[in-house]
Amino acid sequence: MLPIATNSLSICRRTLLGWVGASLLVTRRPAEVWAESEAVQQAIRQRIGERQPQSGGMALRLPKIAETGNSVPVTVTVDSPMTPEDYVSRIHLFVPGNPEPVAATYHLGMRAGKAEISTRIRLARTQMVLALAEMHDGSVRSDTASIVVTLGACVEEIWNN
Repeated sequence: MLPIATNSLSICRRTLLGWVGASLLVTRRPAEVWAESEAVQQAIRQRIGERQPQSGGMALRLPKIAETGNSVPVTVTVDSPMTPEDYVSRIHLFVPGNPEPVAATYHLGMRAGKAEISTRIRLARTQMVLALAEMHDGSVRSDTASIVVTLGACVEEIWNN
């Protein structure tokens, strides 16, 4: 351990790197990604129009941390009996930290049997993932989950922008 001395304060390298990493996480909160991304807002409006998503009634599951963003498992489950009176018509996945904010759209129907999808997606960086479920009656449900990606998958695409 090599101490770094600054004005009678001795800090080890590991502590300094920890402070730098923590400050980067604090300055780059996931909420800011949503606020700054006009492309994400536009993609959402293209899919659901002016309807306002309501949180709850569904679950978005993904790991809290991913060693690499190349193949991250994602599962979306919607509370629906999938009957003619109550079923999910579409499930959308949005990843605002990627060069393309729409990860996938799944079309379901009452004969799907279960309102659940599981897939793997690529993630460019640490971010908040959003799932929207369009119900047959026109309502929209939403859920979000954050993930820390230690090594991004879309590095070339980001650096070329």
